[in-house]
Amino acid sequence: MEKVASADGTAIAYDRLGEGPAVVLVCGGSVDRMSNAPLAALLAENHTVYNYDRRGRGDSGDAPQYAIEREFEDLDAIFAVAGGSAHLYGTSSGAALALLATAAGRPVTKLALWEPPYILEGPRKRPPADTASIYRAFVAEGRRDKAAEYFMAEVVGLPAEFVAMAKESPWWPAQEAIAHTLAYDATVMGDYSIPAAASSVTVPTRVFTGGASEEWMKQGNQAVVDAIPGATAGVVPDQQHNVDAAALAPALKEFFA
Repeated sequence: MEKVASADGTAIAYDRLGEGPAVVLVCGGSVDRMSNAPLAALLAENHTVYNYDRRGRGDSGDAPQYAIEREFEDLDAIFAVAGGSAHLYGTSSGAALALLATAAGRPVTKLALWEPPYILEGPRKRPPADTASIYRAFVAEGRRDKAAEYFMAEVVGLPAEFVAMAKESPWWPAQEAIAHTLAYDATVMGDYSIPAAASSVTVPTRVFTGGASEEWMKQGNQAVVDAIPGATAGVVPDQQHNVDAAALAPALKEFFA
């Protein structure tokens, strides 16, 4: 593990693996860089992979006030240690962050997105537009467990029995520890509609979707493809949102080649 200082002085931790063209990995909500560790190991067979902890989680530091621009600056710091530019991969809400950072002009050479969870108008209800404030209120009240529960049940839509089981699991304390970052991802997602900034992405982009994912995800991902000029779609057969790194890695290697 290494660390680099972001523009505001926050220490951003990352693992560097392998040799070859640089690839930066962005994790999603309620997890740290360990969620991308299996994928990083596979991509490191022919790339230099920078797998970093987003601010507020894992081994990275944080700041009192959050803004999406601070996360852009964190990426700037990682790009700098990567040599000035890199391919960029993001998963879930991390894919949304990667999209926004690329649209804002970060030095991305190719952009790969795994299931950014934008929701079209239709049968699946979007989370409340003020979801970030809901998380912040729970955390301010010292109810980190409630913030994590709200994310699982009301945003992800997991059944009540799964949430109850999760609270008794050995990994639940880790969920509470990074519960404050749920507001960060909610800020990135906004109202869960596809951002207008998507049309500003000019680098080669591929949006990957699981072949076994829910229809609302497939439709939303296709809409992202349509919104980004020149973007293409990739399907990873038999996969859902919690994708197997061994299934995804070959598709990413082909795109990044």
